[in-house]
Amino acid sequence: MLLAALLLGMAATSGARAEPARAAGAPAAATPLPPERPDELKPAAPSPEVPLPPERPAELKPSVPEPAPAAEAPTLPPAPPPLPPARPAELSGDAALALKVAAPDDGACRVRLKRLGGAFEPLPRLESGQCGAASPLRLTALEGIALPQSATLVCGAAEALARWATEVQAVAEAELGSPLKAIAIGTSYECRGQNHDPDAKLSEHAYANGIDVMSFTIEGRAPITVGPLPNGTAEARFLAGVRTRACGFFRTVLGPGSDAAHANHLHLDERERSAGHRLCQ
Repeated sequence: MLLAALLLGMAATSGARAEPARAAGAPAAATPLPPERPDELKPAAPSPEVPLPPERPAELKPSVPEPAPAAEAPTLPPAPPPLPPARPAELSGDAALALKVAAPDDGACRVRLKRLGGAFEPLPRLESGQCGAASPLRLTALEGIALPQSATLVCGAAEALARWATEVQAVAEAELGSPLKAIAIGTSYECRGQNHDPDAKLSEHAYANGIDVMSFTIEGRAPITVGPLPNGTAEARFLAGVRTRACGFFRTVLGPGSDAAHANHLHLDERERSAGHRLCQ
């Protein structure tokens, strides 16, 4: 009995000690959570994904340059461009110079020339290399004015000479008190370069489109030659007047003072220039 009581007491003591141990091994109370973050501090929700644009059509895509070839040995220079085809035989050499140009229709001009008192006869085509005229004429006299040396001209130049001669007549009456009787012609048609220079551009004489006037015969006076004259004399005023009036009928007027080649005559021609430009010196 005594042993049983002893064992029972030991068991009770052991149980009392075990209870605090269980209490010490029990989990601690849970830590409280922090308060919820205000809405204005919450991260914004990601925006929905923007759709990509459609693929660009192939024909609108920029071409991608081909990569440059790797450096190699020097290449040969490109071949020269091909030569143009040979000029047809009919347009080459002497054949080109012999090309025929249709004669202008100067019928109306010839009618006007007759009305101005011009006496002339038609001539056949003139041809000499690059020189010549398709429809020339030989002018032998003007209204009341002799031409001791006839002039071979195209009709346009002959008409300009006839119209200018009427002005020369008026200046002669005004400055010299006597009528004009004759005009001495030096050169009309002649195949040559300007100022007789073989390397120069062809003169208008080469086309029967120019004329050189050497002197004027006034009734009752000695011929008045083209050249320097004493200032203030009637002859000097006459030459100055006829030279000035020539600029109204011819596109080119050159004379004494222009250059050495025109010191002793008046060169008159109908050379056409751009914008109607005239050379009057």
